Amino acid sequence: MAWGILLLAGLLEVAWAVGLKYTEGFTRSGPTVATVAARVGSIVLLSIALRTLPLSTACAVWTGIGTLGASVAGTVLYDEPASAVRLVCIVLILAGIVGLKLAPPV
Repeated sequence: MAWGILLLAGLLEVAWAVGLKYTEGFTRSGPTVATVAARVGSIVLLSIALRTLPLSTACAVWTGIGTLGASVAGTVLYDEPASAVRLVCIVLILAGIVGLKLAPPV
């Protein structure tokens, strides 16, 4: 259950990062409210997941999901370059997230 909550927290991390682009420096109220709500929701869900998951693992996975999602969103939504180096780095981030999920607690 905690991993599912952490996944949702990470997806909200992506949502607020993408939402920042639409706030236009927090001058547009609708996108600003949605972005702030996504940020708060992300942190609240992270705090719930931290009740049972180790801090180092949960935070690394949470930020990894956010980084991975923002990178993909930037490429898909904003035509940011999808060079081989960027794609390899995205795959490495994904490998790190999966590795942390599969690694036994110490």
